[in-house]
Amino acid sequence: MSVLEALRALADPTRLRIMRLLASMELAVGELAQVLGQSQPRVSRHIKILCDAGLAERRREGGWVFLRTAVNESGTPAAPLSDLGTALARVLVSAEVADVAFGAQCAEDRQHLNVIRSAREASAAEYFARHAAEWDELRSLHIADGPVEAALGEMLSGEIGRLLDVGTGTGRIAELFAARADHLTGLDKSPEMLRLARTRLQHLPAGQVTLVQGDFAQLPFPDAGFDTVLFHQVLHYAFAPQAVLAEAARVTAPGGRLVIVDFAPHEREELRTAHAHARLGFSDSQITALLTAAGFDPAGDRALPGHELIVKIWTGVRRADRTAVSKFPGTEFPRLASQ
Repeated sequence: MSVLEALRALADPTRLRIMRLLASMELAVGELAQVLGQSQPRVSRHIKILCDAGLAERRREGGWVFLRTAVNESGTPAAPLSDLGTALARVLVSAEVADVAFGAQCAEDRQHLNVIRSAREASAAEYFARHAAEWDELRSLHIADGPVEAALGEMLSGEIGRLLDVGTGTGRIAELFAARADHLTGLDKSPEMLRLARTRLQHLPAGQVTLVQGDFAQLPFPDAGFDTVLFHQVLHYAFAPQAVLAEAARVTAPGGRLVIVDFAPHEREELRTAHAHARLGFSDSQITALLTAAGFDPAGDRALPGHELIVKIWTGVRRADRTAVSKFPGTEFPRLASQ
């Protein structure tokens, strides 16, 4: 980040307002335009200047583009900042106090954010109402979420550090561990699910959570970037779970933990078509082989019987030598009829 480029980018009242808004929460371009009362093309031009200067970051999710600040007054965002970035963010905080007119404008802008939050919540409620029947049908087959979450909390005792929630869905699990994690990253392939997660997590500080669209077979993260990686009811969507866990191992720091919550083997074939399940559960031996092959030492498991489906929790610890077994014995998973 160049100090001259950064100061030039900040030399505009609209861009100052954008920076203060992004310090509160991640926003779509259209949402920013709504708060600012300006056209979307005009706001996009301001965003380009901020992004080119390294002050903001864009991320595309389907047809939407979301913006987040690349600087944070706390100095503890998702990625390490230069001293300059942190200092500039703190200057903007001080400016709200020192400049009465600017402070009043920022306060008014933040009031408009409540409209954005309400719109997100209404959209989430409509989505849940639309899919309630199919989700209720699946939930009826296994134990309630509460005991699973309690068991998960017990097995993830101690510090969580940098948490990656793979297949974050509505963001429920990320929310559950927010208070214990240094930083949350939620990954999902579905833009609609990420919008639901963004609604659920919008009360958290802007620098505490990152939501990313991506595929669990090709994680868009650097090596060894997370201390805890969690797959909550996600692995059964994988046609090649060994490749998915190899990617999880790549992004897990040595000594870090992997947690898998999924079903024990079952025979509910209709879940393949009704809910796109590629695997009809996993046995302990299959998970042990997968963990070992990916470079994890199995560290314990727990069964949570419910109705027809048994929920299992398996844990592993990333080996410090980061080696992996080349073969996958005992991983003869149920296959789709078309395979």
